Amino acid sequence: MSPVDAPKATVVFAAGRLDTLLGKYTMYRLILLVLAALAAYSLLLNALGWLTFGIPQMLVHLVLCLGLTYVSNRGLAALFHVRPHSESSLITGLLLYFLFWPSFMPMDAAGVALACVLASASKYALAWRGRHIFNPAAAGAFVTGLTGLNIATWWAATPAMLWLLVPGVLLVLYRTRKLLMAALFLVVATSIVSAELLQAGLTLGSALGQALAQRPLLFFVGFMLTEPLTLAPRRWQQLALAAVVGAVFAVPYNFGFIANSPELALLVGNLLAFLVGQRGGLRLRFTGARPLTPSTTEFAFEPSRPVRFVPGQYMELDLPHAKSDGKGRRRVFSLTSAPGSETVKFGVRTAEPLSAAKKVLLDLKPGDEVAATSVGGDFVLPRDPRVPVLLIAAGIGITPYLAHLASGAAKDRDVVLLLLARNPAEIAYTAELQASGARILARLADGSVPPSFITDAGNGGYLDGPALLDLVPDIVDRAVYVSGSPASVASLRSAARKAGARRVHVDSFSGY
Repeated sequence: MSPVDAPKATVVFAAGRLDTLLGKYTMYRLILLVLAALAAYSLLLNALGWLTFGIPQMLVHLVLCLGLTYVSNRGLAALFHVRPHSESSLITGLLLYFLFWPSFMPMDAAGVALACVLASASKYALAWRGRHIFNPAAAGAFVTGLTGLNIATWWAATPAMLWLLVPGVLLVLYRTRKLLMAALFLVVATSIVSAELLQAGLTLGSALGQALAQRPLLFFVGFMLTEPLTLAPRRWQQLALAAVVGAVFAVPYNFGFIANSPELALLVGNLLAFLVGQRGGLRLRFTGARPLTPSTTEFAFEPSRPVRFVPGQYMELDLPHAKSDGKGRRRVFSLTSAPGSETVKFGVRTAEPLSAAKKVLLDLKPGDEVAATSVGGDFVLPRDPRVPVLLIAAGIGITPYLAHLASGAAKDRDVVLLLLARNPAEIAYTAELQASGARILARLADGSVPPSFITDAGNGGYLDGPALLDLVPDIVDRAVYVSGSPASVASLRSAARKAGARRVHVDSFSGY
């Protein structure tokens, strides 16, 4: 390894380790943990005198927000005969803790209580086919503001909070892969706010500092704008949404009883995302499962209505389980069936140790139902069928490519599929791969020979740039896609770039 490559290898290794670490937590669990850490940090700042609310006020405010959102959510879930999502209610409670000013004033406390109940109610009242349309915390804060009982102040936008807020937001955005969306929102909103402050006489540095440190832009984009359930399904839609919400967030306006506010900007964005996305959750009736390899299983479901998706996208399932394993109850799985199929299918790694969610899947009986909450993702092939592609799959990373191949992708374009597996028995979907028409290569770690229709690509676990270039000499002309575990994706993306790939699309599996 050359001295130039050494730092790059270190970055790739660090990124892989970080991805593996963060992959142990679902997006919801990570957001909950970061918000809880920020709440504890705010109490510490207050004890040190950097905040001036008073410890009793903050503790009562925290208990009120968490307690009321939790209790009201469970009560409404019982009323509507659905299982409550406690993790979601705690996240909502912590968001409201940072939105409303801690106070012992009766009117203020009544307003906070109303916001908590309205936030929980919005998940059921402002919903379409089982999926809530608006961010619950924003909906509760906005409606409460209309009543005049209390107004959201977004006090998390305090300079002292930045020391933990910034790394916390970066961690969440990195895990959710929404850094670009967040950056676009911040550029739009910060530019508008800074321009207004410059007109008021501030210097450029002061204007930028005040926009980022004393306006709730960072908190807003990290924990609310990028909330998965209320996002548009495609990346370009999310980027357009970020720009629109950034403008609505920052441009001052007042139409009497409705004025500029972060919560209103978010509600506008939520509505736009709902209009362009899969409108509402749906029910999936389990029809059966089949083993794919000794360590993977395919699960098939019949949807309650047709599912709109593009090959390469994923579906989020709500899998309640009585005994939590700390990962939450929502999981995302790549759709392996072709759009328009009567069934939707998912290939899942089911080797030990099993998570609680996988145990739920394995315990399903034909006729059992689960809820699907959203469809999204951008792991899609170029629109132009003349663009050749290289698909690299490490282990269970084969799953997102199945929908592409089932839709006839290899019949319309030049497709090379490179599989990395431990042995021939761990190659999933062999019948589908043989019928796909794609040129298939396999690199097996144990040195054995792959099935006859697959070209042997050598053996060994690590694949570097020169080896990849030797296997696919025209890689520079191909759109490259990499799928697998976070560590595998980090390594293979680096190898593809060293081999000359211009752009590498990635899709990592976090070990659900």
